[in-house]
Formats: sequence, C-alpha cells, structure tokens
Amino acid sequence: MRRTVDTRGWAAGILMVLPYTICFVLFSLIPILYGFRVSFYDWSLLGDKVFVGLGNYVQLFSDEEFRSNLLNTIVFTVISVPVIVVLGLLLAVLVNSIRKGQAVFRASVFLPYILSISVISSIWVIFLQPYSGLLNNLLKGIGIISKDIFWFANPQLAWLAIIMATAWWTVGFVFILYLAGLQDIPAAYYEAGQIEGASRWQSFWHITLPSLSKVTVLVIVLQTIASFKIFGQSKLITGGGPAGATKTVVFSIYENGFSTFQMGYASAISFVLMAVILVVSILQNVVLRRLDR
Repeated sequence: MRRTVDTRGWAAGILMVLPYTICFVLFSLIPILYGFRVSFYDWSLLGDKVFVGLGNYVQLFSDEEFRSNLLNTIVFTVISVPVIVVLGLLLAVLVNSIRKGQAVFRASVFLPYILSISVISSIWVIFLQPYSGLLNNLLKGIGIISKDIFWFANPQLAWLAIIMATAWWTVGFVFILYLAGLQDIPAAYYEAGQIEGASRWQSFWHITLPSLSKVTVLVIVLQTIASFKIFGQSKLITGGGPAGATKTVVFSIYENGFSTFQMGYASAISFVLMAVILVVSILQNVVLRRLDR
C-alpha cells in the first residue's frame, strides 16, 4: 500500500512539473545551447557560416567598445544597486509605520513597477526635457538653478537620468519585499527592546536590519542581475548617447545581433555577460551570507 501511495505521489509530482519542464526545454534550454554553438561561428545572416572556434571571444576582449560598455554597465550596477536597495528599505520602514491609509501608499510606491520600460522611458524623457520639462521648471522655481539643464547632452547627467528613472521604476519591487519582511518580524522583539530602553535607531539597527538579512541578500542579488542586464533605459532614454557614453553590454548584443547581423559575435557577448553575472552573483551570495553569520 505504501509503495502504491508513493508511486502515485511521484506520478502526480511529475505531471505537475511536466508542462513547465517541456516549455523550459523548448523555449529556454535548447535556444541557450544553440546560441552557445552559434558563438563559435562567424555567423552572419547575410553571409556564410564559418567556424572560428574561440575567435569571437578573442576578438571580444580586444574590442575597446565592448570594454567601455562593460565598464559602463559595472559602474551603473555599483551605483544603482545600493541606491535602490536603501531607498526601498527606507520606504518600506516609513510605510510600515503608517497605520491609516497604508494601502494607498503601498500602491503608490509599487505602481511604477507594473509599467513597461517604454512607458517609463517616455515619462522620463518628457520629465527631463529642457525648457518644457517639469524637473527643470521645478528646480528653477525653487531657485536651485538659473538655466535649464540639458540632461542628455552630458555623459554624467545622462547616466544620472538613467539611474533616477531606473530607481523610480524598480524601487517598488524592493519595497514590497522589504515590507513583507518587516511584517514578519514579531512585535515581541520591539517590545523587549523598549523594555531594555532601546531607542528607535537602536531598534532599527539591532532588530530590524538583522531580521531582514535574508531579504537583503535576495534583494541585492536580484537587483544586481537586473542592473547588469540594463538595456531599455539606455536605448529609449538616451539612445546610447551622448557619443555612445551610455551604451551597455546588452546594447552591444543588440547592435551586433540586429544592426550588423553578426550573430556569432553577439552570442559570444551574451555568454560572457552570463558568466560575469554568474560569478558576481555567487561571490555576492558567499560574502553576504558570511557577513550574516
């Protein structure tokens, strides 16, 4: 009887995961393996397919434009991830302390996250326009600036615009994760802290942050992966400009794959990016979990 029950349980489990497994193999695993094969060829849609071995990878690391785009991506990740994580945590703590109308604030913070990148980019392009843009007029109105800022004409300002747009768009996801983590912290912890005379800052530092350590590890890893894959903001807000200063690694994949049709080279860039993300994610997990002990 036990064997019959175990067999039925295994059969039910297999049937439940089978649809996803089939879709994963057909639409993810097979294309990934095929793309890896393509990366060893001089594979052009407009010409012959010639096997070049590691030629694409060798060319990749001698490509100055790729190195520049990789550096842009790393700098964006290093700056944007802490900003988004800290901002999401602060918003979660603030909203969690509100007793009336909390649902309205939760929806307000999370709402941008459900919008598409094309909508987000259009909003920020209009928002940052010189002369007619809301931000320039607001800054002039309160006396911070006297002349309009051309956000997309300067590399540093263009990156600042992309970071602001990205933070506004994605902070809602981090906010929801932290808010869920905050609501799982037992109230008894804070009551014990009050009995011991702990201030709000001490309660936050010694109770809230340690209790959110696992959420923080998850948030940082997910946000780092997402930041390394940045493309839409760079493409739609700045167009990669000025003078290619805001191009990223995924931008290189797009240009080589869909502009010059060099599929082999684009595939090689894709797998190098995948390797970078994998290594960074593993190192982050190891370091953050050691700090959590």
